[in-house]
Amino acid sequence: MDFQTLNLNKPAPVQPVAGTAEQVRCLIIGSGPAGYTAAIYAGRANLAPVLYEGMQPGGQLTTTTDVENFPGYPSGVDGNQLMADLREQAARFGADLRYGAATAADLSSSPYKITIDGEKLIEAESVIIATGASAKYLGLPDEQKYAGSGVSACATCDGFFYRKKTVAVVGGGDTACEEALYLSHLASKVYLIVRKPFLRASVIMRERVMNAPNIEVLFEHVTKGLFGEGVVQGATLVKKPGTAEEEEVKIAIDGFFLGIGHQPNTGIFKEHLDLDENGYIITLPDSPATKIPGVFAAGDVADPVYKQAITAAGSGCKAAIEAERYLSCK
Repeated sequence: MDFQTLNLNKPAPVQPVAGTAEQVRCLIIGSGPAGYTAAIYAGRANLAPVLYEGMQPGGQLTTTTDVENFPGYPSGVDGNQLMADLREQAARFGADLRYGAATAADLSSSPYKITIDGEKLIEAESVIIATGASAKYLGLPDEQKYAGSGVSACATCDGFFYRKKTVAVVGGGDTACEEALYLSHLASKVYLIVRKPFLRASVIMRERVMNAPNIEVLFEHVTKGLFGEGVVQGATLVKKPGTAEEEEVKIAIDGFFLGIGHQPNTGIFKEHLDLDENGYIITLPDSPATKIPGVFAAGDVADPVYKQAITAAGSGCKAAIEAERYLSCK
């Protein structure tokens, strides 16, 4: 079941006259577990939510295969199917699900003004930002070639599939060290590929990595490419690139993990909302509310710590409940 099929029986949204803004009570920007869950709760609360799905309908889970840690699927579920199920549930409760991406935002006063695809203007009484975060990649063609077939940007999500196998993690900071340590409890061997001659991670993380018996740190190595028949079976590295000692080496691996961080999709909101040093939206303590009344953040866009589908869904629920409370008091 694909996203187009899910929406066949839903009438197309009425487009406003050119030059005018469409008025909505609750606008949800972005899909994924946070956006779709927010739409489910907002729909059940009769908020008539309008959701724009962004450039990647369904979010990061549509780039993975089996998801085994989302409650309710005891045998696991394909990432695309999970998102299709959530989308269908949101549509069932009346959420107006639309294709399009937010390209500009004016949160200076209510109603809040959001521009879609550079041309359509929405004026919303409340806004739930669920634009997520994008994993940083090296930019190698092989990363796309083996996406879902050995390449991953989430050890917590996919590490289970590499029990007693050999994997590699790229990166030298805390994120990479955390990924490597997590995988070291599952995989038989973990390579940590570090382009510098040292780890940038905190002292305690460095010590843990260096003391892990099944982690081998490959300092001064960069990844040139991946190889394998249908799935990742190895990586080609360059040792000490740009020096007289430069040489090409190959390692046999079953999985290749990116540990170079994520980039939250917050660019259009940075002039209005408080962001942390990495660009994640800062919300009020124990709340999805931002510093602007009626504007909420849910999912990975405001979560630099957990970054899981289930925590994103939970925050989407919170954001919708808070939006309903806010609107009921207006």
